[in-house]
Amino acid sequence: MSRSYGQYCGLARALDVVGDRWNLLIVRQLLIAPARYHELLDGLGGVATNLLADRLRDLETAGVVERRVPEEGNAVVYALTPWGAELREPVEGLIRWSTPLMARGPGGDRFHPEWLLVGLRALLAGGAGTPPASSVGIEVDGRLLQLRATRSGVEVTLHDGADLDAVVRADASIVLGLAAGALTFDDARGLVDIEGDEAAVRALLAPRRIPTASSTPDRDAPDRSTQG
Repeated sequence: MSRSYGQYCGLARALDVVGDRWNLLIVRQLLIAPARYHELLDGLGGVATNLLADRLRDLETAGVVERRVPEEGNAVVYALTPWGAELREPVEGLIRWSTPLMARGPGGDRFHPEWLLVGLRALLAGGAGTPPASSVGIEVDGRLLQLRATRSGVEVTLHDGADLDAVVRADASIVLGLAAGALTFDDARGLVDIEGDEAAVRALLAPRRIPTASSTPDRDAPDRSTQG
């Protein structure tokens, strides 16, 4: 690592490793799947190639990322180590925490449908109590994802070609809003196209109570914690 906070504190030590710009987004990409260098470059969108190489080298040195050579071909694949994969829990926690920040929509920011593989899993953590056979497709920007109810929760993957109980088509912000509980299906009426079993969709995307933008601190309000 090139810089350190120099503090004997678990948070500081963790940020020494993953706190640099792009590091946690590299982790996000590798939580989706191991990837070749050019796949990471495409999936991150906006990172300079030399900076990505530096960040991967740092994460590899720290023991978060490792290089693998596939059985077929000679292209190096980057993957999380078992210790690096333990970052899923804090990453998913940050995604849930970000719900009020996501409520205002993408604006001009980049978006890849594959990012929903991590985002939806985080928001749907705990499952919705649906039968294990329930399976719903989520189509965003032409990519079809699959939500499948299991006994341990909701599994989120790319569509594997299996039959689906229903397919939902909507913008990413609407899908995320429904998954987070920031929107109900009544709120999203006319913005969501459901083909198939609507009850299965509602069960998998069950509303959850989350903070809204109005409940976040007002950055312009005076700090009353130090006032008498």
